[in-house]
Amino acid sequence: MELEPEVLLQEARENVDAAQSYRRELDHRLQGLREARRQIKESASQTRDVLKQHFSDLKGTLEKLLDERLMTLLQEVDVIEQETIKPLDDCQKLIEHGVNTAEDLVREGELAILGGVGDQNEKLWNFTKKASHIQLDSLPEVPLLVDVPCLSAQLDDSVLNIVKDHIFNHGTVASRPPVQIEELIEKPGGIIVRWCKVDDDFTAQDYRLQFRKCSSNHFEDVYVGSETEFIVLHIDPNVDYQFRVCARGDGRQEWSPWSVPQIGHSTLVPHEWTAGFEGYSLSSRRNIALRNDCDSSGVLYSSAPTYFCGQTLTFRVETVGQPDRRDSIGVCAEKQNGFDSLQRDQAVCISTNGAVFVNGKEMTNQLPAVTSGSTVTFDIEAVTLGTINNNEGGNFKLRVTISSNNREVVFDWLLDQSCGSLYFGCSFFYPGWKVLVF
Repeated sequence: MELEPEVLLQEARENVDAAQSYRRELDHRLQGLREARRQIKESASQTRDVLKQHFSDLKGTLEKLLDERLMTLLQEVDVIEQETIKPLDDCQKLIEHGVNTAEDLVREGELAILGGVGDQNEKLWNFTKKASHIQLDSLPEVPLLVDVPCLSAQLDDSVLNIVKDHIFNHGTVASRPPVQIEELIEKPGGIIVRWCKVDDDFTAQDYRLQFRKCSSNHFEDVYVGSETEFIVLHIDPNVDYQFRVCARGDGRQEWSPWSVPQIGHSTLVPHEWTAGFEGYSLSSRRNIALRNDCDSSGVLYSSAPTYFCGQTLTFRVETVGQPDRRDSIGVCAEKQNGFDSLQRDQAVCISTNGAVFVNGKEMTNQLPAVTSGSTVTFDIEAVTLGTINNNEGGNFKLRVTISSNNREVVFDWLLDQSCGSLYFGCSFFYPGWKVLVF
C-alpha cells in the first residue's frame, strides 16, 4: 500500500528531525568523552608533576638532614678529642721539660766529677745542692691506655630498613577522590556548596573547602570542619568561581586528593544594608550591620528591594546585645520612616525574644529567642495574585515561613498591593547586635 505524498513528506521531515536530534546527542556525548579524556590527561600530568616535586623536595630535605646530623657528630668527635688530648699535651710538655733538665744536670755533674776534689770542691757542692732541689725521684704519672678515651662511632644499620619501609609505603595514587562536590546553589552575594563522600571505605573526620576566581591561579581556604555544606560569601555577581573539596581520614594528618573542581556563579544581586544610617556601622560589602553606641533609633532597611518571592532570605546573628521587645528582623513591602520597629503594618518580623509579628499584630505561635549564632530564614511564596473577597483587609496573599533554631512558623501575609520584590530590615534598641544578611 502506497502512502500519500503528504504523509511521506511528513514522515521524511520527522525522520530528518530525529536524525538531527540524534546527531546533536551524539555530538554532546562526544564532547563529554573529550572532556573526560582531557580530565584524565590533565590530572595525570598534574599528578606526575606533584610526585616529582614532592620527592625532589623530600630528597633535598633528607640530604640536608643527613648533612646536619653528620656535622653534629663530627663536632662531637672534635670536642671529645680536644678535651681529652689537652691533659696528655700538658703531661708531655712536663716530661719534655724534665728530660731537658735531666740532660743539663747530667752534663753539669759530669763536668764537676771530671774536675776532681781539690779546687773543684765548690762545683761539686753546687751540683749536689742543685740536684737535691730538682727531686729526681718525682716522676709525672702517665695514664694507661685502658684509661684513655678511644673514640668510635655507633651506627645502627636498622635505620636503613626503617627508612626503606617508610619510603616504599610513602604516597599513594588515587584514581578517584573520596569526596566530590554535589551541588552549587546561588545566593545573593554567595554560593552554597554541598559535597558528599563517594568512597564507602573512607571514614572522613574533617573536610576542607577551597575556592578561587576562574581568572586567579590561587585557591584559598574558606572552610575546615565536619559539615558537608557551607555558604561561601563575598561572591561577586556574574563572575565564575571554581570550588574544590578534600577530606582527612579519621586519625590521619594528611589530606585526601582534591575533588574535581566545579564552576559556579551567582546571578543574584547581593543583599546590602542602607549606608549612612547613624545608628549602624556596616562592613565593606554592606552585608553586615552592627548596632553602634549612637543614640539614634529607627529601622535600618536594605538599600533596595532585593528579596524576591521563592527565594530564601537568611539573617545570621553574629553577636548579641541587650534584648528589647521592640527589636525586629524581617521584611516589608516598602520603606516607612518614622517607625522604630518593623512591628507595623505592611511588614512581617521576629523580635529577639522570639515573638512573631504580622502587620503589627503579635501571633500566638512563637519562635525561640535569638542568641549569638542564631540563623533566621524567611521563605515567602505568592498564594493569590488576584483580589481577595474577605473581611481581613488586603488584596494579595503571601505564604510566609520563618525558621529559627530548628523551629518554624507558617502564616499568610495580606498586603494591599502586589509586590514583585520586598525590602528587608532590622531594628535594635541597644548596641552590640551584629547581623549578617544573605
